[in-house]
Amino acid sequence: MTAHLDQRKQIADTGIFVSPLGLGTVKIGRNTAVKYPSSFKIPDDKQVQDLLAQAWDLGINLIDTAPAYGNSEQRLGELLAKQNHEFVIATKVGETFNAKTAESHYNFTPEFITASIHQSLKNLRQEALDIVLIHSDGNDKQIIEQGALEVLNDLKQQGLIRSTGMSTKTVEGGLLALQQSDLAMVMHNLEYQQEQAVLNQAQKDNKGIFIKKALASGHLTPDSVQDNFNLIYANQAVSSVIIGTINPAHLEDNVTKAALALE
Repeated sequence: MTAHLDQRKQIADTGIFVSPLGLGTVKIGRNTAVKYPSSFKIPDDKQVQDLLAQAWDLGINLIDTAPAYGNSEQRLGELLAKQNHEFVIATKVGETFNAKTAESHYNFTPEFITASIHQSLKNLRQEALDIVLIHSDGNDKQIIEQGALEVLNDLKQQGLIRSTGMSTKTVEGGLLALQQSDLAMVMHNLEYQQEQAVLNQAQKDNKGIFIKKALASGHLTPDSVQDNFNLIYANQAVSSVIIGTINPAHLEDNVTKAALALE
């Protein structure tokens, strides 16, 4: 019998409830300059449609995307319009990717952030974005002190964003992000637990936590997946774990193991 993720956690007090696993979609929009252990072909529209339908049937209601994920946002906007499912969509600001040079570029000015939000609204065909995270380049503290989260919160007040946060790369950045937004996206797995303090603070403050690179971008051995999920979900602060797969069998296996860890 196929497992199903029935649990939902609210992100802070936003009224947004997310499944314990989220589907990361970098692989539907980009296959260059990525950190996965093996190359892959970007799936066609039918394959993506089937994957989205499968994710929903397995109990996943969260999709993670970003402008830096090639044409992921545009494809999701087009393909989700053909489905009758109310997915929660998380996207990001700050990083863009040049497919020709295979390089990322970062910009955290108020003007760029505002323009990026309006472009994401257009790409995703939404009147408001459910979740928007700052896509950090590693200089978390500097980005926050320059007011990037304040810009997102202003756009939230305007009704263009429902929930704000930051994908951070430092403990200090994660803690600062929790002070000024609804959630932080951090890395946490068997081989890396240096940001545990951010998870602990989120639990105290009733803020959300998304886990990225839970399986080290596919570099962890398959027999360690269950142990990773067991470790991660032992933290009550964790709202969702983002898994970036385009393989239906892998997706079902991850859901089965996540469900077991949540029992």
